[in-house]
Amino acid sequence: MVIILKSSSDEPIYQQIVSQIKAQIMGGELAAGEALPSMRMLAQQLRISVITTKRAYEELEKDGFIETIAGKGCYVKAQNTDFLREESVRQTEEMLAKACQKARMCGLSLDDMKEILELVYGGDQDE
Repeated sequence: MVIILKSSSDEPIYQQIVSQIKAQIMGGELAAGEALPSMRMLAQQLRISVITTKRAYEELEKDGFIETIAGKGCYVKAQNTDFLREESVRQTEEMLAKACQKARMCGLSLDDMKEILELVYGGDQDE
């Protein structure tokens, strides 16, 4: 498991960890049942506070991505494909909301945005 923290990011460190672990689970890089590093080990590897890794793991568990087994550690939870799709849709909506906010600031119209989206997405899929 590779996690790269960016000190220049506006995103809090724990959230960077959460986002990257979610992406690795959703991308199949981390398989169901796979053990995650202990909170202490991850904190040492990333040179951050154990409190930060604890918060990240708690968030991942709350969101249904990992499970903690007392005395054994944290493991990737088996994922429901509907759940993974819903998470992907949620992330896409979040990114599109940011793009729309930027577009409004630049004075782009909805029609401009539709045209950009069609170009970026790959044009007309019916062709």
